[in-house]
Amino acid sequence: MAAPILIRSSAVLAKIEATAGVDPVPTAAANAVKVSNLSITPLEVEMADRATTQPYLGNNDQVLVAGWTRTEFEVEIAGAGAAGTVPQYGPLLRACGFSETVSAGTSVVYAPISTAFESLTLYVNVGGVLYKSSFAAGSVALTLNSRAIPQFRFSFTGLYAPVTDSALPAATYRDVKPVAVSKLNTPSFSLLGYAAVMQQLTLDMKNTVIYRNLVNHESVRLTDRKPDGSVRIEATKVADKDWWTPIRAGAVGPLALTHGTVAGNTIEIACPGVQMTSPGFDDDNGVQMFRTNLVVKPVNGNDELTITVK
Repeated sequence: MAAPILIRSSAVLAKIEATAGVDPVPTAAANAVKVSNLSITPLEVEMADRATTQPYLGNNDQVLVAGWTRTEFEVEIAGAGAAGTVPQYGPLLRACGFSETVSAGTSVVYAPISTAFESLTLYVNVGGVLYKSSFAAGSVALTLNSRAIPQFRFSFTGLYAPVTDSALPAATYRDVKPVAVSKLNTPSFSLLGYAAVMQQLTLDMKNTVIYRNLVNHESVRLTDRKPDGSVRIEATKVADKDWWTPIRAGAVGPLALTHGTVAGNTIEIACPGVQMTSPGFDDDNGVQMFRTNLVVKPVNGNDELTITVK
């Protein structure tokens, strides 16, 4: 009897493609990414029903008309170990419609783009079975909850490659140990200029990613984005912060957060134009919490969510 495949025995490799759709052959030494909550769909299919007549009841023949891959996982939000060094998740953000600007010894900045999108190749090896995906593009969401490790949630669509048996690679990781979201580790948060007591923050790029299969053409394309999010903070008296006037006016204002306190493991998140919608209240052990959805908007273009790694 064959031994079972152990899910924990897995490795994910990711590398930006110099030419879209052409496998750049990621390696375990240079391109490994430490992930959690891995979910893979090696072949997601679209079928066409032949719908022909037959002298009995039951299903008709199905014809496969398209097939692609879907890969999802989480990556801890942390630095790169040294300021100005690309973090392990850098290629993943680039394949989600972000530019990457490196200032040596200082920072790496990720900002949204609207043209010249990049793609990557993913190798996902689970227990000695290799699932490849090329021309991969995706979307990313950020979750920062107090007393928890902050996470990116990535979702990629890519082109199918035959599944093969392949030895699990000995991955070399470039990850940095994260720190929990807390007063000590998250020194600043502000919403519309007010230093609110924040419990939860989510930001989601909501990229539109489509698989295309036409005559003489197969690809994955990022075609739009509509970022949104939500925040949960302690409720305030109007004298401390009036949230209701800007909500009623549909006002747009900044959101900013700094997570981390040491060089090489500090992340800054900036949204210059958020609009609050659907406000309400929650009870957190007797403390009134104010929650609101966020529409994340560009101000000058390609600036709605900037991630700076220092």
